Amino acid sequence: MENTQQPTPATPETEPAVVAGADAPDTPIQLTPKAVQMIKITRDQEGIDAAFGLRVAVRGGGCSGFEYALDFDEVPRDSDHVLEFDGLRVFIDGISARYLEGTTIDYVLGKSGAGFKFNNPKAVGTCGCGSSFAV
Repeated sequence: MENTQQPTPATPETEPAVVAGADAPDTPIQLTPKAVQMIKITRDQEGIDAAFGLRVAVRGGGCSGFEYALDFDEVPRDSDHVLEFDGLRVFIDGISARYLEGTTIDYVLGKSGAGFKFNNPKAVGTCGCGSSFAV
């Protein structure tokens, strides 16, 4: 399904522009439809208002040096990239965006259970569980 939404222009008086998903320029990440669905289900199960967005970040730590972080946040920060995938807003800070550029986030079922999988072309190594990476 093709996304036909156009990016919303930013003005100094408004929050950062919301950039529509897969076809938008300068989109550091992509979310698969299954990932979007599972994020919305998780948000609903945790009783978090649908107005909250998903914050995707990279933090120091983990056995490979960096780890991915997913959390819900009510409003974007001034310097965030703000994306939208099927009505789900996603916030990414500028530093994390550099490490995540080109990353696709999917939701998978496997032998080890179910969870979000990050396919990051910048990662040169990952730990066994896939939750941390090295660049």
